[in-house]
Amino acid sequence: MQLSIIILNYNVRYFLELCVLSVQQAIKGIDAEIIVVDNNSPDNSCAMMKERFPEITLIENNENSGFPKGNNIGVATAKGKYICILNPDTVVAEDTFSKILAFAESQKDFGIAGAKLVDGRGHFLPESKRGVPTPWVAFTKIGSLYKLLPKQQIFNRYYAQHLQENQTGKVDILVGCFMVMRRELYLEVGGFDEDCFMYSDDIDLSYTILKKGLRNYYFADTAIIHYKGESTVKDGTYMKRFREAMQFFYQKHFRRSPQFDLLMRVGTLFFAMAKKNKKSHQYIPQHYILISEDEFLRQSLQGQLNKNVILTDLVAQEALFLRNNKTEIIFDNDFVSFSQMIAFMEKYRDLNFTYKIKPAGSAFIIGSNSSSDRGDVLLLQGIDVKSVKNY
Repeated sequence: MQLSIIILNYNVRYFLELCVLSVQQAIKGIDAEIIVVDNNSPDNSCAMMKERFPEITLIENNENSGFPKGNNIGVATAKGKYICILNPDTVVAEDTFSKILAFAESQKDFGIAGAKLVDGRGHFLPESKRGVPTPWVAFTKIGSLYKLLPKQQIFNRYYAQHLQENQTGKVDILVGCFMVMRRELYLEVGGFDEDCFMYSDDIDLSYTILKKGLRNYYFADTAIIHYKGESTVKDGTYMKRFREAMQFFYQKHFRRSPQFDLLMRVGTLFFAMAKKNKKSHQYIPQHYILISEDEFLRQSLQGQLNKNVILTDLVAQEALFLRNNKTEIIFDNDFVSFSQMIAFMEKYRDLNFTYKIKPAGSAFIIGSNSSSDRGDVLLLQGIDVKSVKNY
């Protein structure tokens, strides 16, 4: 078997359904398997998997065993030459795995490959590629100094800004929402360290691979949506976890660092000041466009939203929505591929549009208007549609 995709899920039933559907489309023509590990979700994720995807391997844990252990459990049952660690709040393109596997096979000393990540509005996510977070590098991140002089090496290492968004190349650290590597290598290094704090597990694994003399790569020739969810809520708890993660990493691979503690305290102060002055924006679409051929779906959405919904196809839409700035685009996956959706979102990411996806064969639409919110789900029940926020 060429590839095993491990999806660790906790309590994101609708995002999981969308993710698995996109993965199924992306592994057509590849000898691959999907393994979903559920960390005791209370939201009927497992019932959905058994009903919608009965052919997929489902591992039901009796507790929330955390990110490292949950993924290790999944990899232990995998059979593929390569594994992909994949978050459930992601959407892959139809060409993602074929491209990245071909790239992996062409590299010598191959360690881990990551891909270009975009949020729910098509904006590039800089954590797609990162450097080793030494005390200074971590400080430039948490103090937002990397934004001041992004071309200066002294400031630009946290987000590996020596590489452009669309430039494939070597990086040190990759993000755990999408990692492709050989299964034997993963097992050889012990997989994710189950003692890791949140936010340090992917850093630790990436750096462990580097220490073996292998190379990690940011692969820019395919894009993946990462909705991110609650892990991106930047508050005091986030700051505490980030400091703990960095402390764990330094103590494991280097030594205790008083400089780190000082820099983190200063960085936290900068962070708090920036957060205080930052205004949150609420996105309220004024126009809705459904890219589909389903008139019944249009009527259902129009009844729920209580606003006019225009039905169009992917070719004719530009003349309609480009005149309207606050427009929400709803993609019907029965008629639009995931690759087309992602390309569309990237193309128009600088305009004030929001996006939702109706997965093929599903009775809901889903998406996120910001990389710092937890996403929205709209359940479709004919003309009676119920909105479920922050699912």
